[in-house]
Amino acid sequence: MTSARYLATALLALAAMYVVWSLQHAQPLAGLLAFATPPVLLALGALRQWPRIAFIAAVFALLWFSHGVMLLWADPASRGWAAAETLLALLVIHAACLPGYRARRAKQAAP
Repeated sequence: MTSARYLATALLALAAMYVVWSLQHAQPLAGLLAFATPPVLLALGALRQWPRIAFIAAVFALLWFSHGVMLLWADPASRGWAAAETLLALLVIHAACLPGYRARRAKQAAP
């Protein structure tokens, strides 16, 4: 699996989690617009291999990670969702950083 597909898969999994989570709330449209739309748009950009999309996805993932950790501590009723959000955000960060890791290893192995 290429790193772009890996990133898109992680983003779409995060978006799917947000869709299911948002449908359980009183205002599902607000949750869908605020949480599910950005990862879908980023996944489309990753599949089209837009430049800098991995960096933008990683920045968003840091926000999602922070949100998940905050909910893990603050809302016992949402701990399962928050743990899933945190884990998926870490996968997005890993997928976004993977090309840099590979380039660094290739550069070290070249001489």
